[in-house]
Amino acid sequence: MPKNYISNSSESVRMFRNPFLEACSKVHYTVPLFIYIPVVFYFIAKSIFVLHTKAHVIFICFFLGIIVWSFVEYVLHRFVFHFTPKSKLYERIHFIFHGVHHSYPNDVKRLVMPPSVSLPLAFAFYFIFKFLFNPVIFNTFFPGFVTGYLIYDMSHYALHHFNFRTRFFKGLKRNHMLHHYQDASKRFGVSSVLWDKIFHSDK
Repeated sequence: MPKNYISNSSESVRMFRNPFLEACSKVHYTVPLFIYIPVVFYFIAKSIFVLHTKAHVIFICFFLGIIVWSFVEYVLHRFVFHFTPKSKLYERIHFIFHGVHHSYPNDVKRLVMPPSVSLPLAFAFYFIFKFLFNPVIFNTFFPGFVTGYLIYDMSHYALHHFNFRTRFFKGLKRNHMLHHYQDASKRFGVSSVLWDKIFHSDK
């Protein structure tokens, strides 16, 4: 595959002179688990013990939340993280949000979203879904959506640093590595190839 990156080292490169901003741009891959697993359990517990939601409703809405996240993941990656910068300022913003990952694809502390990014997004989606759905659907859909995000983050880290034996994960890894090392304008799904196939961005 052609070399279209600066370094494959797992060492973390410095992006900001300001120590606080630099710290906010890095995160250990386990941090999202500590932040968001309690959120998932809180909403599921509320659904069961406070709202007395039926099991099949919890299952369906939770699963739909995961599916909707996979679509959001695809849209964010394709149209936000890979937008074409039109100025020096936008080039800098693009590099901070995603360009650094393509230049240093195995930077071990920039493979999952730092809380400085994921928390504002989580709150934004929280209020959107709370507005759109009634309490029963919201309290089962939102933890599914958050679980989808966790699957994405953990998958992204694993695809860069783990070797797999199963056909499914080998396929995911191949898809993502082709995105990085062959053609960054294709294969935007990380935790799933579903939307790439639907929108024909896998070839």
